[in-house]
Amino acid sequence: MLKVGDRAPDFELADDRGEKARLSTLLQEGPLVLYFYPADFTPGCTKEACSFRDRHEDVLAAGLRIVGISPQSSERHAEFRDRYQLPFRLLADPDREVIRAFGVAGPLGLGVRRATFLIGEDGIIQAAVKADFRITEHDRFLGEAIERSRQ
Repeated sequence: MLKVGDRAPDFELADDRGEKARLSTLLQEGPLVLYFYPADFTPGCTKEACSFRDRHEDVLAAGLRIVGISPQSSERHAEFRDRYQLPFRLLADPDREVIRAFGVAGPLGLGVRRATFLIGEDGIIQAAVKADFRITEHDRFLGEAIERSRQ
């Protein structure tokens, strides 16, 4: 897994609307909370996405944005986003190229580890957490990222 001080690899993936999203372009708008999750509609991933949704106004007020990545298709992401009214983009990485580049592929390259990164406008990782089953660690991480950005 990439760590604090590493440069995040640039990438381009389709989002939940089928539009292309490039990391370097996203960072032009400010720091980014980039989170990786195993699958849409699973209990843990739904809980995580909804906790991020519930903090979204605070995220924006702190000058941050959130983007999620998992292997599901753009269409599946759109269904997930719509059902849970998620106000942030979800990116599709079906080939797991970005997942591997960030070092969050599961054992034997299968699956995805639950990881969240705070990436500065310069593309440098400022903070990171990996906690596959402790969803509350990602919510705590987001709270810390909000506080850090307000300082």
